[in-house]
Amino acid sequence: MKRSITILLSLAFFFCIFSWNTAAAYGWGYQKKDDHTPPDIGAYQEVLDQYNAFYVDDSGEKNIYLTFDNGYEQGYTQDILDVLAQEEVPAAFFVTGHYVESSPDLIKRMVDDGHIIGNHSYHHPDFTVMDKEAIQKELTDLEQSVAEVSDQKELTYVRPPRGTFSSDTLKWSTELGLVHVFWSLAFIDWETNAQKGADYAYDEIMKQIHPGAVILLHAVSSDNATALKKVIQDLKQEGYQFKSLDDLWMRKQLPKQFPY
Repeated sequence: MKRSITILLSLAFFFCIFSWNTAAAYGWGYQKKDDHTPPDIGAYQEVLDQYNAFYVDDSGEKNIYLTFDNGYEQGYTQDILDVLAQEEVPAAFFVTGHYVESSPDLIKRMVDDGHIIGNHSYHHPDFTVMDKEAIQKELTDLEQSVAEVSDQKELTYVRPPRGTFSSDTLKWSTELGLVHVFWSLAFIDWETNAQKGADYAYDEIMKQIHPGAVILLHAVSSDNATALKKVIQDLKQEGYQFKSLDDLWMRKQLPKQFPY
């Protein structure tokens, strides 16, 4: 399966290098690098810029942004939150309606600990086959659910389910006041019955790490939960700083002559 996904991501990347079809649906992808520089996303960059979406901090500074996708709870999020608290590292958790319903106490703790809740939709559908009104309902229902169980009343950031998007879905989300957040570092970590050990997660992160990385991790992974503390501590030793998506978004709003 890993090989198939890698091939699909590579095909998506090479296709977007040559053309951008505004009517088409796309799956987020890029060609990984092993030289500790951000991956190139080809023609995707143009449409991301158009709609204020982002996948990386392109300042060149050694900043890292930890993000987690939480579709359901597997019992590891509490440990992840404990490590983040011990290391004083902020994160963003992109959650679904199922997660909010099943784990309201964890949502509350995420917010109370100072983390950001991101919108991953209520039912995790494919946005690219939906109209604007249907997408708005998915996003609004999730926001309301989070507001009912925590002190975060508005959700600023959205991560599209399955990473699928189109020019229209980016445009509509922007019109709804949301910012699309993709990622520049990820690996296959969501297969709960095929975990490979903490060393695997650690190695995947360390070999792909680069200044400005927006890291996508799945909180259902026992590998990630076990490796996280060492990852954070070693990256700090290498001079990296862990920052909030709000820091990155603020930086992007400032004129170029006034660096953040």
